[in-house]
Amino acid sequence: MGGGSRPGTPGGPKTEPSSASTVSDASELKIGAKAFFEKDGEIRQAEILSIRDMARRQNIQRSAEDKPIERDEDNHLEYEFYVHYVEFNKRLDEWVPQARARLDKPVLFPKKKNKAPHAAPQQSARDKRRKTNAGTAIATATPSTPQTPDAARHDDSVYTATTAADTFSKEKEIEKLRTSGSMTQSTSEIARMKNLNVIEMGQFQVEPWYFSPYPIEYSYTPVLYVCEFCLCYYDNRTQYTRHRGKCALQHPPGNEIYRKDDISFFEIDGRRQKTYCRNLCLLSKCFLDHKTLYYDVDPFLFYIMTKRDDRGCHIIGYFSKEKESAENYNLACILTLPQYQRMGFGRVLIQFSYELSKAEGKVGSPEKPLSDLGLLSYRTYWSEVVVEHLIGFDGEISIDGLSRLTSFTTQDIMHALFNLDAVRYYHGQHCIVLSERVIDAYERFRNKKHRKIDPSCLKWSPKVFSQAELRYL
Repeated sequence: MGGGSRPGTPGGPKTEPSSASTVSDASELKIGAKAFFEKDGEIRQAEILSIRDMARRQNIQRSAEDKPIERDEDNHLEYEFYVHYVEFNKRLDEWVPQARARLDKPVLFPKKKNKAPHAAPQQSARDKRRKTNAGTAIATATPSTPQTPDAARHDDSVYTATTAADTFSKEKEIEKLRTSGSMTQSTSEIARMKNLNVIEMGQFQVEPWYFSPYPIEYSYTPVLYVCEFCLCYYDNRTQYTRHRGKCALQHPPGNEIYRKDDISFFEIDGRRQKTYCRNLCLLSKCFLDHKTLYYDVDPFLFYIMTKRDDRGCHIIGYFSKEKESAENYNLACILTLPQYQRMGFGRVLIQFSYELSKAEGKVGSPEKPLSDLGLLSYRTYWSEVVVEHLIGFDGEISIDGLSRLTSFTTQDIMHALFNLDAVRYYHGQHCIVLSERVIDAYERFRNKKHRKIDPSCLKWSPKVFSQAELRYL
């Protein structure tokens, strides 16, 4: 699941805009400047993140510190700008030709802040005081006030990504991945330019939303071809066609644990199928902004949802789950591929994760923070299931009772109830009251056709891993 609703722009030196000025030529636009560009018939302000030569696309300026783009022998140069539209999601970032730049509008140029002259010596002194006996520095942070459950139940900051730009460390992220399953990283590291133009999978061509760490030789190619069965990738159609003639896979390389109609689920161990799971993570990173990937797939189980036809089982989406979660997370990462979105498959993935929790006899919750789309999907699912149980229940029921029926955590249930505005204080105690608006919305939902998981078709038993199997080094 992607980051917050409006992720920031790439990290770098902190800048502040100067007074607006006008330019007469596109060559005067610089990286970091905020200019106006035409987009879908509208004029939108956008920040320039990179500049390149439209004819010679390898001739590119990626940062303000790089040397300017050189002109060709004919002294001709037509610019192309990679822009981030202000107040819009990063998935809309794109390359735009200079013809779409509105030079008649004012431009805000960045101005670097002056650093405090004594900041570096003070930091160095602090580092010296933090030396351990082994001679390494200890990274510390200012402790924050603990958040009580009552305050967190209706606080979206618990569920969404934070915007603090902490120092990025690959070692710390890998250690966090091993110990707590967290796959989030600093926003300054993830907020980079998209490196792929189009991905072709089977009969679909999709445009990536975010950066994904594919090998550099596959980046910036017109089309990246991905086999929809083994997820191997190629930058050449001839190589891809040759591979498709030899690829023997017709379904994900795992155990089929669910089948009903044309929908199947496959369980894959990241330790046994490393190549497939790494390719899956590379693909999913194109559509998830706040996930990181260091090829460490051993701690996870992957559940792949597919749609069957006469040619095989085609991947629709997936979710991953820790083999051993200290926080009782039942889901680490979830994605429905863009070509299958808005068809109800995201809800099926979420429901399937809770069916596994019910089979384990546990309550579960997705790993926090959730992306913007992930939070909307989960909030809708929690609300629908909670209202369904409340309307169909005769008698009294507590939050703990709802938790046992749904396998939701009490915190997630309270989040859903506060979102529905269903918690009331009456005669000295809290009670749940469903308004007519909520009941009408549920009736409309129930009258629609929805894909659902049939628990009787699930052929699965909880995995038990030994200490040796949980040792990833």
